[in-house]
Amino acid sequence: MGHFASFSDFLQMGKHGLYVWLSYGIGLIVIIYNIWSVYWDRRQFFRQAKRRLKREKRSV
Repeated sequence: MGHFASFSDFLQMGKHGLYVWLSYGIGLIVIIYNIWSVYWDRRQFFRQAKRRLKREKRSV
């Protein structure tokens, strides 16, 4: 583990483990949300475009 004597010490991070791992968790959640929101917006855009094209074909 390099600087830490055991895995338990690594997880505790010198009694700052809660804050360290919480910040990593929040950062990971933000990254996952950003990826998911782009995917969802893209999906919605293409669904709306398909509906619009179907309406335009019917009106012609």
